Amino acid sequence: MSFEIGEFLWYFERVRERTLRVLACVPDHRMHWRPAAGAFSFGDLVRHLGAVERWMFAENASRRPSRYPGHQAELAEGYGGDLAYLAAMHEQAMEIFRGLTAEDLDARCVTPGGAEITVWKWLRSMVEHEVHHRGQIYLMLRMLEIETPPLYGLSSEQVRANSL
Repeated sequence: MSFEIGEFLWYFERVRERTLRVLACVPDHRMHWRPAAGAFSFGDLVRHLGAVERWMFAENASRRPSRYPGHQAELAEGYGGDLAYLAAMHEQAMEIFRGLTAEDLDARCVTPGGAEITVWKWLRSMVEHEVHHRGQIYLMLRMLEIETPPLYGLSSEQVRANSL
């Protein structure tokens, strides 16, 4: 399989744009809300996405061990700080990803769980990870009865109305 890093990074930027669009729906005063004791808050999810992209996925893709620091509030302060942290971690990770060669992408890296996987498959799993947490954000907003944007421009009802 041919894996083009430029094409992948363009795609990942679109994934991140959709995540940011739903994060924009989170009211400042709800950033620390948790759906249950011990569950991630919105702020935890934002910091987790940033930290894991930079310190786990990018490090492992570079064939270095994970340096994931966690998602604690000390990493960033408040709504604006959380989003700034996510943006900074994303830019650092993207710089690392842009430097990966075809040989790097076909090499094997070791995940934090000790599994060996090709780097391009590891990067693909990063997208799945983000989408998983974006789904949590959508659900948490729904629990708070906060309107969210449709993922691809149409709601389920609009798709049904436009279908044969």
